[in-house]
Amino acid sequence: MGEETKESAIQWHPAFYAGIQIEFSQEKEKLEFENEHQLGTKPKQIDVLIIKKEPDAKIQKNIGRIFRRYNIIEYKSPEDYISIDDFYQVYGYACFYKADTNHVDEIKANEITITFVCKNRPRELIKHLREERGFRIKGKEGIYTIHGDYFPMQLILTSRLSKEENFWLRYLTNDLKSVEEANRILSEYEGHQNENNHKSVMNVIVHANKEVFKEATKMCEALLELMKDELDERTKVAEKIGRIAGERNIKIQLIQTKLSKGKTVEAIADDLEDSVENILTLIKEMDKEKKENQ
Repeated sequence: MGEETKESAIQWHPAFYAGIQIEFSQEKEKLEFENEHQLGTKPKQIDVLIIKKEPDAKIQKNIGRIFRRYNIIEYKSPEDYISIDDFYQVYGYACFYKADTNHVDEIKANEITITFVCKNRPRELIKHLREERGFRIKGKEGIYTIHGDYFPMQLILTSRLSKEENFWLRYLTNDLKSVEEANRILSEYEGHQNENNHKSVMNVIVHANKEVFKEATKMCEALLELMKDELDERTKVAEKIGRIAGERNIKIQLIQTKLSKGKTVEAIADDLEDSVENILTLIKEMDKEKKENQ
């Protein structure tokens, strides 16, 4: 249960939003990005909406070749998957987005695409789309186009993306396999330390793969800065523990001095403004430590 809570605390979606902007950084002047685009007045929102600024602009990036004017993206974190119902929910978002305008047919249906992004192959969904809907699914290197519907659709599996062409989305994962991969990520991050999108993605990658990065040989200053909050918290905890231990030792010395002068436990508790129970506990601990050291 503790591990699940720890995993769920990692902010995957903001990192994905940053990562997909990095992916399209060479063509960013053609695109407009919206994070968690709200649908209507009720809590329905698209994970990422990418709008082409110029409708006829051609997108060269491999994951954006199907793009038209309005491009809806559904992202699932590494520990999640896209279910059959997720498919229909996002399909519904596309329909709602088309209709949620001020004028009739303001957004043309043939201007909308849908992209599903997850780590691993959603077998049940693929089976459903093929057998129940008659769709054809084909592709390579983690990018699979879904044929047979009016909306152009694609499925992106981040675990199978090209490490060269889709570096940051490929490594936005919680299961780095080796120190070599961690070092490669650190090397790629150098030179981008001051860029917010890279910081966001790198922060999540590091926190989701702490053990691998601890073993990495290139613990650069930028990485230490990413982990600054966590390291500061550990330092505070250590300082607090040290302070408590120091206060305890001082109190034990005072108790020893007062006992040697013949003071009662009650009198010592009164002098130190503590309870008799706490003083007796410390005396027992003193006796135990004395016996262990003999």
